[in-house]
Amino acid sequence: MPHSGALSLLTHLFSCSRLGLVAYRSYSSSGSSYPSIPLTAPLPGVPKPLFATVDTQQGFETKVTTLENGLQVASQNKFGQFCTVGILINSGSRYEAKYIGGISHFLEKLAFSSTAQFGSKDEILLTLEKHGGICDCQASRDTTMYAVSADVKGLDTVVGLLADVVLQPRLSDEEIEMTRMAVRFELEDLNMRPDPEPLLTEMIHAAAYRENTVGLNRFCLPEDIEKIDREVLHSYLRNYYTPNRMVLAAVGVEHDRLVACARKCLLGTEPVWGSAAVKDIDKSVAQYTGGILKLEKDMSNVSLGPTPIPELTHIMIGLETCSFLEEDFIPFAVLNMMMGGGGSFSAGGPGKGMFTRLYLNVLNRHHWMYNATSYHHSYEDTGLLCIHASADPRQVREMVEIITREFILMAGAVGEVELERAKTQLQSMLMMNLESRPVIFEDVGRQVLATGTRKLPHELCVLIGKVGTESIKRVVTKMLHNKPAVAALGDLTELPSYEHIQAALSSKDGRLPRVYRLFR
Repeated sequence: MPHSGALSLLTHLFSCSRLGLVAYRSYSSSGSSYPSIPLTAPLPGVPKPLFATVDTQQGFETKVTTLENGLQVASQNKFGQFCTVGILINSGSRYEAKYIGGISHFLEKLAFSSTAQFGSKDEILLTLEKHGGICDCQASRDTTMYAVSADVKGLDTVVGLLADVVLQPRLSDEEIEMTRMAVRFELEDLNMRPDPEPLLTEMIHAAAYRENTVGLNRFCLPEDIEKIDREVLHSYLRNYYTPNRMVLAAVGVEHDRLVACARKCLLGTEPVWGSAAVKDIDKSVAQYTGGILKLEKDMSNVSLGPTPIPELTHIMIGLETCSFLEEDFIPFAVLNMMMGGGGSFSAGGPGKGMFTRLYLNVLNRHHWMYNATSYHHSYEDTGLLCIHASADPRQVREMVEIITREFILMAGAVGEVELERAKTQLQSMLMMNLESRPVIFEDVGRQVLATGTRKLPHELCVLIGKVGTESIKRVVTKMLHNKPAVAALGDLTELPSYEHIQAALSSKDGRLPRVYRLFR
């Protein structure tokens, strides 16, 4: 009987499943209200669907409004619940010639501390937390940027907070002392980290623009840390934190609402340092000097552990290019992408730059080279194209000659395939970066701060597409007429003299002059 009970249960389940299948068939075909209408035709009596249309280019335009006090308000529409809002200021280390160096470094660390409205940094963070917000401040050589990403519903609160942070900081003695400690720690970390790129970047700027504008130290020097106090900071802020040097930029908000917030919070607001007449504005234009800066340093114990980095000597050679306001900026950007490069242990394919010149001609051919990377720094009145290379201290001379040869080869034949690849790579990098809301914000803010308008991504892609082999040869020929800037870090026993590096960059083949030694 147990057997027959199991059989009857199976029969019952089978019949249920058949009934369900029949019911489903009945509903999906013969039971349907529209039995004879194919899926490709619209259903009768159903309202016509409205499909979203692709916005025209006007939908992507950046709107800019200038307030009565000279402050510019710029916004870019972008769908989403969150927005990025910030204030960008035309200030930075390049304007510190008449001050103690490192003020911008201090202000970066002091950002989002106590203000007239908020008693502490914690209060600011708690206020932002209510709107799912985060904040950040970055100071570069020519721009200081205060930014917040938060829910778009909290726009009024965010703009009010930013205005308070920028114009009403308390700069208490305790906060300044904490900042001194943070700056000391950062300087120690800078000298100890295995990656020397930030330090080399400082050195190459100091060598290229000796004691002027973008060549001034971006980091506060250890001997100047104690000299910076509230009075020094206020004297700098009084001259450079003025409305006509600011842009309130936002991505993901309505322009009219942003302008209304700006009028409420940033128009007629008295800064904590007073509204005395501005004086001593540094309007210096960058003067490229060229030159060499060397730092002898023991790099043998930089990164110990189970997989220590070998002792390396780092060299960076740079030449002056042009400002980002000039037409030649785009060909230089393509040239930088064409040179590419990276570390000898990078993994990946074409998208990682494995077909760039510094990989094909340098890292693939010279196994002993640890790194070869191209960088392009650009400012409103100058620019610098550099190649950073690193190798064993005993092979420094050979490494320098390989890099000088690559500079000379830039003026030679440019293959159509490599040029098209570099242009496509630059266009794709531009478009992929501009998928990110904070990147769009920075792009909007920096362009409006420099020019009062913004070139849209599709316009830049068109300009990149127009770059030809003649453009590359023209800008390289112009670049090679300049004196080089050289930064060297590590064991420099085998480093060629500056005169020899200059001679190599003036020669036809980029080779260093031969050195004959009586004793080895």
